[in-house]
Amino acid sequence: MLTTDAQVRRLFEEMAKHSKIGLASMRSGMDRKTGRKYVKAGMFPSEMAKPRDWRTREDPFEKDWPEVERRLSDAPDLEAKTIFELLMEEFPDRYEPGQLRTFQRRVRRWRAASGPSKEVFFPQEHRPGEGMQTDFTWATELGITICGEPFAHMLCHSVLPYSNWEWASVCRSESMSALRKGVQSAVFRLGRVAKYHQTDHSTAATHKLKNGEDPGAGKRASAGRGFNDEYISLMDHLGMEPRTIKVGAKEQNGDVEAANGALKRRLEQHLLVRGRRDFESVEEYETWLSGVLKKANVLRSKRLAEELAMMRPLSVKRLPEYVEEDFQVSSWSTIRVKCNSYSVPSRLIGEKVKVRVYDDRLEVYYCGLHQLTMERLLGKKGHRINYRHIIRSLVRKPGAFARYKYRDDLFPSLVFRKAYDALQNFFSERKADMEYLRILHLAAGTTEAEVEAALELLFEAGTAPEADEVKALAAPREPELPELAVPQVNLNDYDALLTEVRP
Repeated sequence: MLTTDAQVRRLFEEMAKHSKIGLASMRSGMDRKTGRKYVKAGMFPSEMAKPRDWRTREDPFEKDWPEVERRLSDAPDLEAKTIFELLMEEFPDRYEPGQLRTFQRRVRRWRAASGPSKEVFFPQEHRPGEGMQTDFTWATELGITICGEPFAHMLCHSVLPYSNWEWASVCRSESMSALRKGVQSAVFRLGRVAKYHQTDHSTAATHKLKNGEDPGAGKRASAGRGFNDEYISLMDHLGMEPRTIKVGAKEQNGDVEAANGALKRRLEQHLLVRGRRDFESVEEYETWLSGVLKKANVLRSKRLAEELAMMRPLSVKRLPEYVEEDFQVSSWSTIRVKCNSYSVPSRLIGEKVKVRVYDDRLEVYYCGLHQLTMERLLGKKGHRINYRHIIRSLVRKPGAFARYKYRDDLFPSLVFRKAYDALQNFFSERKADMEYLRILHLAAGTTEAEVEAALELLFEAGTAPEADEVKALAAPREPELPELAVPQVNLNDYDALLTEVRP
């Protein structure tokens, strides 16, 4: 039976009381000779144990280990798994897949004892009010829905590294509009600004420098990257110095990177307490998000006060959260904004319109008058065509429908797509196109919901959804006026009331 440290500790305590080795050993649960050994050594069993310098089993890699060391020395970036696969190819009878973990441990020990030096990261001391870090992070994993529909979105997350004060705004992409909205939301809530503002190499803030391009004096972000003019203008307006991390060194933005995960974990916990993830509108979701952030920042108020005392007061007005650009409406009745195509009313063809580009929407103006608002598309080479803008011309030119570049956008819902497919089963291709365009024209002139309901009724009846049939079902009906009986008024009743009032 092995003697434990606890037994020896009891032995030492008993010896301190009466110095009787036999009694102390008995009370400690060990033999007298064993007790004398530990009293003489003055050490615990764990301190007296000698490290094992022998193997309990034969080293399966001993024969080929010199070659493994040579490979690791020549190419330090080689992974243990890659080398092990090479060994299995050369000696299939000597090695098997179950030995991989053992080999990986052996390589890890060799690298720690004899391998090349590793990069050292140095923790930095943050100074109050010196800087603010901003980063974009996807929040789709939270499972937020708006009126039951999945809401794919990001958070523009700003953090003060010293106090860990944070703020976040909802956005759809890493655009300059989103960055402007996020940074301004943070600094205007604080009422003060830090000395510098740091981001990663988001395309909203930086771009890759071309050969011969001058990054500008003091405007250069890092080797090969320069700040965008819009971002520099924002920083100049707020009075902060723009900074960025080195290319491939995301750990330099580590505070906000770590805070991204902590924020989403906090939001997840609050969603579990809330009991549901659906919101009536994006505005309601943003209000809920602000409430969570306010509660979190209360815990940081002491260190935040130190930061605010060192930060410069904010003395400028808030910049608009959009960028205005002029566009010529093409003969296709479209404009091309940020590499995506959008339709506008055909009456604007050939005219110049002013577009306010927000992070999540576009607002179109003509001669200062608002014309329409559209949801902004993400990515590039997308298109959003509203059939109401072009249907009149298509009805007059039905032959253009068959090979129209954006034809898929002319099926506003699955019901309309089913209607077109059904028409193709009953009529020729040209006739089906004409009938469908008339149905689409009807939807533009009345309501899309009424036309959908009429199409559903025709599907149930198993008849062809011809335009005339749809119109008969979807046509607005004359309101029926109820017949109301006019009551006969007896004026004597009023005379009786007056008689009762008199004294």
